[in-house]
Amino acid sequence: MTKIKAWLDAMRLRTLPLSVSGIIVGSGIAAELGKWNPVIFTLAILTTISFQVLSNLANDLGDGVKGTDNDNRLGPKRAIQSGRISLKEMKIGIIVCSFISLFSATLLIYESASNLNQELLLFYSVLAVLCVIAAITYTMGKNAYGYKGLGDLMVFIFFGLVSVLGVFSLYGITFKWMVLLPALSIGFWSVAVLNLNNLRDFENDALAGKRTIIVKIGFQNGKNYHFFLILSGVACWAFSLFMLAYLTTNYFLFIALIPSIAFFIHLLRVDQTIEPKKLDPELKKIALLTFFSSLLFALILNINRLI
Repeated sequence: MTKIKAWLDAMRLRTLPLSVSGIIVGSGIAAELGKWNPVIFTLAILTTISFQVLSNLANDLGDGVKGTDNDNRLGPKRAIQSGRISLKEMKIGIIVCSFISLFSATLLIYESASNLNQELLLFYSVLAVLCVIAAITYTMGKNAYGYKGLGDLMVFIFFGLVSVLGVFSLYGITFKWMVLLPALSIGFWSVAVLNLNNLRDFENDALAGKRTIIVKIGFQNGKNYHFFLILSGVACWAFSLFMLAYLTTNYFLFIALIPSIAFFIHLLRVDQTIEPKKLDPELKKIALLTFFSSLLFALILNINRLI
């Protein structure tokens, strides 16, 4: 296996569609309100991807050093675990990716500066630094919050609320309630992906001292929690589509509900799964369902501008 392939695997490219879903939703609503800016959108996508890659690399290093990634782990082998990337190389990669993330975020804030007052400029500057810190400290360090069961909360905040509401404001629009429900949906579904990961790895995590929510509540309760996440996301999504269809008289928006049907098929498979390792294929499905739901939503919401 080449070094390039090892780095691509460490970046976990299959997580990237999920990471940009919130940007697509927030930008789609902004565009419908007449505030579309392709430069802001592109920079927001690049910034989000760089944060996600940084998080994935830091997670590889943190779990590798702590011994959580070991031969008993059911998921794909990680770069540090397998020795394909050395500790020194990964640390350098994390430093480089941190600078790239901050540079991209700086360009995004600069491009959006005319839409923001001084307080918001300061807020987004601090937020960019917090995103880097959150990405690194998920599994790295003595106080890694992922080892204390706080990963779900952080994913909900950053993938859902910060991603959707944050990019929406960058277009120069004040907070609107219509944005909150889709932000909640993206947050719930993003946590569901993490929850599947933790369901798959719960036995090994428990042995390694990684106290995820699943380790705390058990495998079966973790399934129930997963049902809550998926169904809460679907409920918020359906309600937001009904609300926006009514406000915009664009009833084609209901097409964006179609991917949600597959969520129920997914839940049946999760319910019937006894062996944790068989949950691994479901991670990609939820990530892609979230992505395609977001993409359909944004495109149909702006269909009059596209035709």
